[in-house]
Amino acid sequence: MPSSTTTSILYQNPVWPGYFADPYALKTRDGYFAYGTGPVGADGRAFPILRSSDLVHWEPVGGALEPLSNPAALNYWAPEVAEKAGRYYLFYSASTTQSDEHHRVRVALAESPAGPFRDSGHILIPQLGFTIDASPFKDPKTGKWYLYFATDYESDAPYGTGLAVVQLNDDLMSAATDPKLVIRASACWQIYEKDRDYKGKIWPAWHCVEGPSVLFHDGEYYCLYSAGAWYGENYGVGYAVADNPLGPWVDDYAANGPVVLKGIPGKVIGPGHNSTVVGPDGKTIFMVYHAWDPAKTARRMCIDPIRWTPQGPRVDGPSTEPRPLI
Repeated sequence: MPSSTTTSILYQNPVWPGYFADPYALKTRDGYFAYGTGPVGADGRAFPILRSSDLVHWEPVGGALEPLSNPAALNYWAPEVAEKAGRYYLFYSASTTQSDEHHRVRVALAESPAGPFRDSGHILIPQLGFTIDASPFKDPKTGKWYLYFATDYESDAPYGTGLAVVQLNDDLMSAATDPKLVIRASACWQIYEKDRDYKGKIWPAWHCVEGPSVLFHDGEYYCLYSAGAWYGENYGVGYAVADNPLGPWVDDYAANGPVVLKGIPGKVIGPGHNSTVVGPDGKTIFMVYHAWDPAKTARRMCIDPIRWTPQGPRVDGPSTEPRPLI
């Protein structure tokens, strides 16, 4: 793996040429590991893993998750990994049917960030139906763990997928609290599809807020989220802010569109479903996200640093030209 110093490294998006959606980057003492939604590997495991020493040069490791059985899962989405006391916990969703609505959040365990991860054997939030995009967060103020995720809200408008949170028990495999609302859709750019045929009915406008990723900055909690249609040009990243991991959360900028990160017409389509990670300098926070190429052949992993402004977090991207890493 490259041994160049960070001051001499250039990066250019995408930083990995293959299909790698919903990228989650984990920094360990041995470098970086990235987990993504993608094809099952030759080893039969779901979720491809990449490894890097610098966030720029990546190599494949293999698949992360031993496949589910009894019943088998037909698809797997959005892996994220937490480390606690030397064990690694992979949060993800899987569906045992061809229908998206049957996705449920699960957790798998491994003794190494390279896996293999084995499922714990139960659904993590069984009282809810559709649940995806599980994102673990350790509160630096208290040491408590929380899990943010996306779920459907159907009882009142705007109908669609929104975000919720539970506090986790110490085992990181069960919820200590009931789910609590983070945010729901509030703007037109967050519409997933009009007249959507879903769950046995037609919804005049189905909205989607998904892909939560929480970070702590300057005494406040920021929930970066993606919204809109994952395959469309309206997809991008916004944010909500709170004084507590359980909220209440405020999304004052949603009316202005995806203010943190949005696409570039004709060049980059639908950037989003991000995670965040500290760069090799130990201080710069990078957004790790996927984006479509103009021909929409694949969602590929990209990185760009987060800049903090009086209006909140912003990413000067998506970048396509070579840039210095630091």
